[in-house]
Amino acid sequence: MTQSGLPLADHAHCLRRVAFALTLVFALAVCLQSICPQAVGQSLSRENAVQGQAVSREVRELYERGLGWLQNNQDATGRWKSSSGESGPGVTGLATMAFLAYGDDPNHGTYADTVTRGVRSIIEDQNPKTGYIGPSMYHHGFAMLALAEAYGAFDEERLWIQSNVDDSKRRTIGQALELAVRTAVTSQSKNSVGGWRYSPDATDADTSVSGSVLMGLLAARNAGIEVPDKSIDRALEYFRSMTSSGGQVAYTGGLGGLDNSPARVSIATLVYSVSGRKDLKEFKAASSFLIGSDVAETSDHYGEYTAYYKAQALFQSDIDAWDKWNKGLIRELKEKQRSDGHFDGNYGAAVATAMNLLSIALNFRFLPIYER
Repeated sequence: MTQSGLPLADHAHCLRRVAFALTLVFALAVCLQSICPQAVGQSLSRENAVQGQAVSREVRELYERGLGWLQNNQDATGRWKSSSGESGPGVTGLATMAFLAYGDDPNHGTYADTVTRGVRSIIEDQNPKTGYIGPSMYHHGFAMLALAEAYGAFDEERLWIQSNVDDSKRRTIGQALELAVRTAVTSQSKNSVGGWRYSPDATDADTSVSGSVLMGLLAARNAGIEVPDKSIDRALEYFRSMTSSGGQVAYTGGLGGLDNSPARVSIATLVYSVSGRKDLKEFKAASSFLIGSDVAETSDHYGEYTAYYKAQALFQSDIDAWDKWNKGLIRELKEKQRSDGHFDGNYGAAVATAMNLLSIALNFRFLPIYER
């Protein structure tokens, strides 16, 4: 809280709104560059050239077909269902982020109502006392990440308009984020290794759930929410303990169960990067392992999950490696996308479609968590 009595989150809200406005200005510059490069100059560095390149027509069409399916398959409450037929805030968070990542105005654009219903349902699903966005810490992590990405870009005056939701469930995004952060920090304090598992009361951890929650915390911190440094540091120590000198990353229980999982290596590489710890030997080892691996991600058992994390990890590690891999991924997804725009996956079409879209969303560069 601040002296004014308002949550710290609300004081950062206006800054995030400004940042989103600047992002739209940048997008206009990108469009101008594709039409008339002389209008914006041609003295860009290698990094800026990659950041400013126009998005190809095939990527836009692939992405828009996927968004069309997601929009048509959101239920009346604003949720999306997993393969089990049950809706969950983590699924809704991933789908909502897919819309935000496209860069369409979340307040007045084509998908504004879809985004509004998605954000609203995540907040409705949060326990108003504990801050937990269950039914698992997986859901909590992805839901927290989605709220952080919506924060600042979303006009909250429209959040509860024409809504019959009980007043006890109505909160601002900033308030919901602060509660979610508190849940994650409290859960970690009970954990013997400093990570997270499926239950908020778990005493063990795995790198998959821990990656989901830690990315949510990092996004919340980037959005202006107060996140204890010791919580981030302790989570990073957990990941360091699970990363081998060769760059492989274990799932749970220490380094005894190592394999060549590109998903876990990607998660570790990503959290080291976004935490600002590319100086760590573990980051360098994991990054090198990831860049040197050659796996058809969308063909394995957890294809969309792997592609989602690997896209971000490669982008943070080596922009040239990401560029090459990204082109191959786009070809794969074009072949796998169904005629109505969805993708199939082990956790249902909503999860697969959202994650596959997010794996190529770096071509648009709109989500703050995608910043290098």
